[in-house]
Amino acid sequence: MPELIHVGRDEDRDTYYLNMGPQHPSTHGVLRLRLLLKGEEILEAEPIVGYSHRAHEKMAENRNYIQFLPNTSRIDYLSGMIYNIGYCQAVERILGLEVPERAEYIRIICCELNRISSHLLWYGTLLMDLGGFTPFLYCWDDRENILDILDEVTGSRLTYCYGRFGGVTMDVNDEFLQNTLDFCKRFRERLPEYETLVTENIIFQNRCKDVGVFDQELAQDFALTGPILRAMGHKRDVRRDEPYGIYDKFDFDIPTLNGADTFDRFLIRVEEMHQSLSIVEQAVSRIPDGPVMAPKVPRKIKPPKGEYYFAVESARGHFGMFIVSDGTEIPYRIHLRTPSFANLSSLRSVLRGTMIADTVAILGSIDIVLPEIDR
Repeated sequence: MPELIHVGRDEDRDTYYLNMGPQHPSTHGVLRLRLLLKGEEILEAEPIVGYSHRAHEKMAENRNYIQFLPNTSRIDYLSGMIYNIGYCQAVERILGLEVPERAEYIRIICCELNRISSHLLWYGTLLMDLGGFTPFLYCWDDRENILDILDEVTGSRLTYCYGRFGGVTMDVNDEFLQNTLDFCKRFRERLPEYETLVTENIIFQNRCKDVGVFDQELAQDFALTGPILRAMGHKRDVRRDEPYGIYDKFDFDIPTLNGADTFDRFLIRVEEMHQSLSIVEQAVSRIPDGPVMAPKVPRKIKPPKGEYYFAVESARGHFGMFIVSDGTEIPYRIHLRTPSFANLSSLRSVLRGTMIADTVAILGSIDIVLPEIDR
């Protein structure tokens, strides 16, 4: 049961603290929200993190660059492929390694499938938090197809270590490509069902519209990125602003809305799944033959001495890697700029003045992953 602590005076006994979490199922991890309430209105909200700290950044200082590869997909386990490939791309940029074209296409396919799978899990859990169990089953069914496809080539279903400096561990075959196209076709046919079941549901709309509206100043104050920022009308996406890999070869839109509420954040992620499907279909249709690993990758990775920064667009926003090299095999420092940490920081301002019943919807619309906050 939530812990209730009265803090008001005798004449104002309806003011009290409520601890939501760190074991609450709707916080999706060990997040604690310390809420100061007056009746059911939130006067102050304090997100408290650190319950599952795992010291990934410190571990990077005690391993060489190759040994740190498995850590990357465990920072944000729902965007594990994007993080794993992104780390490889950061080191490749430093070393000036040329990645074979076929490997670049494979990376795009796998990362965008991973983005869809992450959004599907978010979609299903948000609806389940709000009392709708059926959409979760739909999402889990489609997400299982993606996990099966990625499992074929990576051997994993969640925490991937498929990327290597200079390419990927294993080539894909025609069966993989056909299964990918079959999924895209099936999922496109299913999306109208999602719209009828959820998007057009008046109960869901009433729970989300005009709830948790983000003020425009928050975007700058907390360096918000990803779907949250795009739901505020800002057309920002690392794949477009600072193209990496071969994203500049693909035709896709960056969806934006201006409502900045929970419902708009929901619609943005739905449209992003449409765009990811388009990218995957383009990549499968154009994938060339050739090797999947660069021919001359150093056995020992020793980046030149200096400071480097590289960013990718994860399912939650801007994921940046600040790498300090002292010229040895072991990084002097790797600092990770994770979107969940920045986005969660805004919760203190967003929850102020809202009702306790809307907390779950607002928190779910931000789509945080605790392991990348407690990194």
